[in-house]
Amino acid sequence: METLHKIGRRKTAVARVYLTEGKGEVTINKKDLTDYFTTGMLQYKVKQAFTLTNTTDIYDVKASVHGGGITGQAEAIRLAIARALVEIDEENRIALKPEGLMTRDPRMVERKKFGQKKARKKFQFSKR
Repeated sequence: METLHKIGRRKTAVARVYLTEGKGEVTINKKDLTDYFTTGMLQYKVKQAFTLTNTTDIYDVKASVHGGGITGQAEAIRLAIARALVEIDEENRIALKPEGLMTRDPRMVERKKFGQKKARKKFQFSKR
C-alpha cells in the first residue's frame, strides 16, 4: 500500500490526512498526537476509527489541519481517517457507519445578519 490521501472537514476546520503502513504513529502539523491534542478526549476522537476497525498499530498518520478550534480539528481528522480506512477495505464501513464516523457534521455557526444584534437576536421593538 502506498500513501492514501483523504480530506475531512468539521465547522471551519479542514484536515488533510496521509495514511501509510507503519507502527501506528500519529503526527499532526509536524507534532506528535499527545503534544498537539493534550486532552484524552480529543486523542480518543482521533484514534476512534482505528479502535472500531481493530487497525490500531497498522497505519501511520500524517495530518495537516488548519482552521476552527481544537475540537473541530480533531473531528475533521477523525472523518478523514474513517474515509481512508473505508477506501482501504469496504468492510470497515460496517463498523464505522453506525457510530456516525462516515457522516460530515454539517452544523456551523450562522452568520450575523445586517441590522441585527447577532445571527438571530433582534433589537428590542419599541412602539413609541
